[in-house]
Amino acid sequence: MPMEMEDELRPEYDLKSLRVRKVGPRRAGFGGHFIQLAPDVAEVFPDSESVNEALRFLIRVTRENKPSERVGAGN
Repeated sequence: MPMEMEDELRPEYDLKSLRVRKVGPRRAGFGGHFIQLAPDVAEVFPDSESVNEALRFLIRVTRENKPSERVGAGN
């Protein structure tokens, strides 16, 4: 006869809705974007924050150096 365990889990904790995170190359993300860096790039950027900082800098530089479009300019 199997032993029954006493359930101490509160009813408001519904574990059926939990998503199991898989590991390994076939894992899936949970709404985030995963980007794989080339090995030479990964050597320069040790973590995601350093990558994001560099990309934000590039975005700022690109926007600042983009010629502004003025209505009637040059016409």
